[in-house]
Amino acid sequence: QVQLVESGGGSVQAGGSLRLSCLGSGYTYTDTGMGWFRQAPGKEREGVAAIYNVGRVSYADSVKGRFTISRDNAKNTLYLQMDSLKPEDTAMYYCAAGRRWMTAIQALAASQYNYWGQGTQVTVSS
Repeated sequence: QVQLVESGGGSVQAGGSLRLSCLGSGYTYTDTGMGWFRQAPGKEREGVAAIYNVGRVSYADSVKGRFTISRDNAKNTLYLQMDSLKPEDTAMYYCAAGRRWMTAIQALAASQYNYWGQGTQVTVSS
């Protein structure tokens, strides 16, 4: 049974930082592409960052230069370091697992991922 469990969300002021973690189990971790997605109230779920193929990473334009995705295969854990947070980053953040080999466009598309965590809330105040 595949499980993804996020942690690390919280409330911060604009300009602050948070580090999200996602612990995976029930599948061969190294054979998967992993992504972070977010969804704000009334908006569609959007891809934030992904790590796939052989360590390739992709970011949404809105977070480039501020967010960093990484993974520790030995710990089956995916991370998202979020710096210089803005109020518009406020959302529920989800990690997801899909196939390993994707294009850059596919990597940020929710439809390409089979497994999802329950989400962790990030709130950024101005």
